[in-house]
Amino acid sequence: MKVNTAIIYASVDGQTLKICNKLMEVFEQNEQEVELFSIEDFNEDIVNYNRLILGASIRYGVHDKKVIDFINTNKEQLDAIKTAFFSVNLVARKSEKNKPDTNPYVIKFFKSIEGTPTRVEVFAGKLDYKKYPFFDRIMIQFIMWMTKGPTNSDAEIEYTNWDRVTEFGNRLTAL
Repeated sequence: MKVNTAIIYASVDGQTLKICNKLMEVFEQNEQEVELFSIEDFNEDIVNYNRLILGASIRYGVHDKKVIDFINTNKEQLDAIKTAFFSVNLVARKSEKNKPDTNPYVIKFFKSIEGTPTRVEVFAGKLDYKKYPFFDRIMIQFIMWMTKGPTNSDAEIEYTNWDRVTEFGNRLTAL
């Protein structure tokens, strides 16, 4: 039996999409059907899927409001299927904050939604100062300075642990 899976993402700088593409590879390697949508483009009927995976990045301490609204608006349909949520944020670069129950953004996220996904994960994102607009770069440098992270404006550091992404994908294919 083919399992229909939708992966929906909200990405600011592209790292969440990159993680979604890796998850798609895992599903395809396991010969499972999967479709990818941005949160803006998803207009399918949720009941057409057996599983739905949502990925969202953080900007200035919050997940995309569209993701929160999507979950709260579709709670009943989401409760009827297997669901997963993953957060992508730079705080998760720290080992003590890279689990769903220790990551402050994920904890805050679950206070803003109704229901709980079947699986939850958190991944560190990518820091790329050269890619950010001026204001974002200054703000992110300030946040990094406060959290003892890199502030060099030439820094480009990918913190994502791709083995963890693959492991998460394998756990999801088994749902």
